Amino acid sequence: MTHPSVPDFLLTDLIKRSLDEDLGGAGDVTSRAVIPDGTTYQARLNARDPGVISGMQLARLSFHTVDPTLVVDTLIADGNEAKAGDICMTISGDAKAILMGERVALNLAGRLSGIATMTSSFVAQTTGTKAKITCTRKTTPGLRLVEKEAVRHGGGSNHRFGLNDAIMIKDNHIAAAGSIEQVLKRAREFASHMRTIEIEVDTLAQLETVLSVGGANVVLLDNMSNADMTRAVEMVSGALIVEASGGMTLDRIASVAATGVDYISVGALTHTVTNLDLGLDF
Repeated sequence: MTHPSVPDFLLTDLIKRSLDEDLGGAGDVTSRAVIPDGTTYQARLNARDPGVISGMQLARLSFHTVDPTLVVDTLIADGNEAKAGDICMTISGDAKAILMGERVALNLAGRLSGIATMTSSFVAQTTGTKAKITCTRKTTPGLRLVEKEAVRHGGGSNHRFGLNDAIMIKDNHIAAAGSIEQVLKRAREFASHMRTIEIEVDTLAQLETVLSVGGANVVLLDNMSNADMTRAVEMVSGALIVEASGGMTLDRIASVAATGVDYISVGALTHTVTNLDLGLDF
């Protein structure tokens, strides 16, 4: 499967910061000490566990930032599955340069492949329903763009990228503003015709108020039971996009999707993930 890539230039600062953190002011002193100048090798970036691959673009950028003359060949593109033992990428050229880029490449690709693999498992539980799995803002600071890309590589969709994307009214906003009526009135007055308004509700009574007041585009059902979500979908009757959130574990997704919600947001996709085991071998 082919996925549109983020333009390389949007990722160069992330790669540079990561390499600066790893190499410090002296570079790879071990490789400098023991590997003669001019030594060349071909390395293989291997999948040691099965999963959905993400982060190959970042791995390539890591190696090319260290040494643009390295020959990098991506064999399993982001968004595609790998079996244990598959070669995802080969890197040929200066041995010291390959080793300098290795850890940043593996750190990023391992984490992102873990996110893509977990997302794929959640998406599989929605088969036969209209529900889509989406991520949240519970991302690693500095890695939001690439972690959200990894969710897409796993077949999920992206929620807002930041506080500036959309108007998302949560319980604390309602408490501070005074009422559902007040927050929706002010949100409508503030928003342009291009700005989505989402509001969180905890109860069916709150949902009834949202529907009577109007003005929202999306309603978030927070920590509701499956029975209440089913009733909420009936109450909305297609007037709003319906998102479910809160306690969305893998073993619950199929039953939540069956309630008829449009989206299921899962914070665990990016904040509780196990790296996919990737390795670099000469």
